[in-house]
Amino acid sequence: MDANASRVDPKLLELLVCPLTKGRLRYDAEAHELVSERARLAYPIRDGVPIMLVSEARKIED
Repeated sequence: MDANASRVDPKLLELLVCPLTKGRLRYDAEAHELVSERARLAYPIRDGVPIMLVSEARKIED
């Protein structure tokens, strides 16, 4: 996969929030995910598009 295809525009990241908590997201470049620490969910990025659906998010385990 092209590394640029999974990169998130920093301006977009400033606008996006977790749909569950409305809190800020952290970009995990290694996993290609947007992480909500408060919700303990990681939203996937597919072909450069963040999938902001709780049903598509991965639960973060301790």
